[in-house]
Amino acid sequence: MLSPSDKALVPFVSVDHMMRLIHHIGLGDMLRGLADYIADDFARWEQFDKTPRVASHSAEGVIELMPTSDGETYGFKYVNGHPKNTSDGLQTVTAFGLLADVDTGYPVLLTEMTMLTALRTAATSALVARTLAPRGATTMAMIGNGAQSEFQSIAMQAIAGITHVRLHDIDPAATAKCAANLAASGLHVTQCASAEDAIMGAQILTTCTADKAHATILTDNMVGAGVHINAIGGDCPGKTEIAPAILERGDIFVEYPPQTRIEGDIQQLAPDHPVTEIWQVLAGQAPGRISDKQITIFDSVGFAIEDFSALRYVRDRIRGTDLFHPLDLLADPDDPRDLFGMLARAGG
Repeated sequence: MLSPSDKALVPFVSVDHMMRLIHHIGLGDMLRGLADYIADDFARWEQFDKTPRVASHSAEGVIELMPTSDGETYGFKYVNGHPKNTSDGLQTVTAFGLLADVDTGYPVLLTEMTMLTALRTAATSALVARTLAPRGATTMAMIGNGAQSEFQSIAMQAIAGITHVRLHDIDPAATAKCAANLAASGLHVTQCASAEDAIMGAQILTTCTADKAHATILTDNMVGAGVHINAIGGDCPGKTEIAPAILERGDIFVEYPPQTRIEGDIQQLAPDHPVTEIWQVLAGQAPGRISDKQITIFDSVGFAIEDFSALRYVRDRIRGTDLFHPLDLLADPDDPRDLFGMLARAGG
């Protein structure tokens, strides 16, 4: 580990280190640990600085910064969302993140977050499903079988207790990929030819598509009473997955309304349509599921506090390990006022 004298060296967790950390902890245990950290931070939601993410939109995608602070630690994530990337052999979503000490402004962690975002998104989904899904839920429909689908399925198994997952994607190769990756998970996996087939018998309906368009993945006639909908597809203005009539019939739970009303499925509704902030449910300040026939909808677009929780978790779990590089990121002259002298001596 870094010592106090190494304060200018920042722990950097590479993709390789992140994968080794996941295997070191165990995927299920790491998902449960992330969910615990997210729940802890949601319970103190009011301590955090909150702002909608800073987004730069283009015709092809979006680049975003997601900052927050609890007054002691500052964190941010850089993330993109480019649906066309998969056709070029690139990831739709890539990310990295940073934690810093508020008192000094010094970074204390820099890490990849492409892999970590997949885990924190899945952990958040499963945490909310454990809270809102009908009691005894065993089956999830996973509609959209891209990079997030396996993480969602395993998180729902590890945290929400599902035993069956029904897969559908407009690309059968994506469904076959997901089924193969889940073969050793212990889940009972069914490949389905349509979204209508996938939702048969499912108590949790997860939509996770990436097309940057108003699409209707779930139509009104597909959704009956008593289900929980986990709407997590890559969200942005002009991108939706759920028919407005379903939103009108259900009770909607969101992370941060000023962001979700711009980017989530509820952009299709009136600006004052009632929603419940999920932190209030987790903190016991608002009801969640109140009846067996209720349709609950988690309109999730991702929020900076979830990334902050994931960054905290990684910071804590790499202590005492070799699962990071000490990165020479900060200039640290012997005399803080003599940065030029440090440069001059380096040339001698």
